[in-house]
Amino acid sequence: MVKVGWTLGRAVGAWYFFDRGRGRPRSRTGLSRRLRIAFGKLGPTYIKLGQILSSGDGIFPEEIVAQFRLLRDRVPPESFDDVRRIVEAELAGPIEGTFAEFDRAPIAAASIAQVHGARLLTGERVVVKVQRPEVAELVRRDLAAMSFFAPFLVGRIPVAALANPPALIELFAETIVEELDFRLEAANMLDVGHVLAETGQRAIIVPRPHPRLVTRRMLVMERLDGFAWDDVAGMRAIGIDTTAVLRAEMISFLEGAMLYGVFHGDLHGGNLFVRPDGRLALLDFGITGRLGEQQRLAFLQLLIGGSTSNVPIQVQALKQLGALDADADVDQVIRDLGLDKPTPDVTALSAEELTAQLRDLTKQLLAYGARMPKELMLFVKDLLFLDGAVATLAPGIDLLGEVAQIATYFFERYGERIASDVGLDPRTVPIDLDGLRSSIGLSSETEQFTYRDLQERRDAVRKKFERRET
Repeated sequence: MVKVGWTLGRAVGAWYFFDRGRGRPRSRTGLSRRLRIAFGKLGPTYIKLGQILSSGDGIFPEEIVAQFRLLRDRVPPESFDDVRRIVEAELAGPIEGTFAEFDRAPIAAASIAQVHGARLLTGERVVVKVQRPEVAELVRRDLAAMSFFAPFLVGRIPVAALANPPALIELFAETIVEELDFRLEAANMLDVGHVLAETGQRAIIVPRPHPRLVTRRMLVMERLDGFAWDDVAGMRAIGIDTTAVLRAEMISFLEGAMLYGVFHGDLHGGNLFVRPDGRLALLDFGITGRLGEQQRLAFLQLLIGGSTSNVPIQVQALKQLGALDADADVDQVIRDLGLDKPTPDVTALSAEELTAQLRDLTKQLLAYGARMPKELMLFVKDLLFLDGAVATLAPGIDLLGEVAQIATYFFERYGERIASDVGLDPRTVPIDLDGLRSSIGLSSETEQFTYRDLQERRDAVRKKFERRET
């Protein structure tokens, strides 16, 4: 706790004296940079926390997301001697007894583990994920320190009002502890692969874990290669349809969550790449969303409610997910939050009006005990990543048409199953694009709305706040 307090205190103190008076944008950038450096010094647990924050586009300030994204690929690797020691302990024998080749330099080094290329005695090319030495003990001590400090943040940080720092630390602890056992990750890979097989989804692939080379601290799996997620030029140069890649991932993600209750819980550019044949490879299943049957049905209701603009169904689903108090009155929540009224065009509001609306909304949500359950947090985080991916892979896509196409796919293919699960046949209810238009402040006459149009609206709102801050 002393080390954490000293490291973070120095970062905040340096920001206070050197960056705080330089204007809001530069001040936020300075604080984010100093916190990122401090997290790097504090070790695996804080690096992992920073990596999770870096995936929160749209949730956390863009300065934090941009700075903490640097923690994804700037983690110093462990020495090969330490890697050899761990691998041989897990194998209960020398490396040479299992591997014909084992690369000394890692392909990637993350907070919990690093990955090395290798070749089995059978000639099969594989990658070996090896846990960092002593990381389990370090994580345990770091979580104890975080749990001690978290209650003191309640009510002291604006963004923490809805986040609830102690609850977030509890969820983070649950997530990172699961990542420390690679046997769970292998099981996650098999389960997601099973969903892909059941749905006939051939555009997404998962590396196959080696059945006899999976232990708590070592995971040997099939080696896959391809284009980096953001190498759009390279993909298009060989004829890959990047829009189709993105659409396949969105559909597969929704199928896994709403029909089978399992989905990759940590989508980001470092965990995805595209094969030369256009198939998308999913990597790193340490964080995987798993829904109980009631939660899965609630997510399914959210899909139906969102595509048909049925607000009561959506609010009821949020109650079932635990995002609102169980005794909250659905009709009262809708009236208090103004969900029964047209959404105003946010680009037509001043920064002061927007701030007032957000402040009032936050107070009302707190009054209803609003919180972010783990599974909902992972789901929303993945949706935000996919939202940002549109800007990279398909910026000219018609969002209205895409929503209609995906909803139609689900309702036509799974309509009978959905009707059996939730008692409402979506094939009998028309998709309501007017509700979607209203939710983003568009007129009912708007026929096409691209992601570029959406970005322009977001930029306009952001500039209003920046002018207000300066």
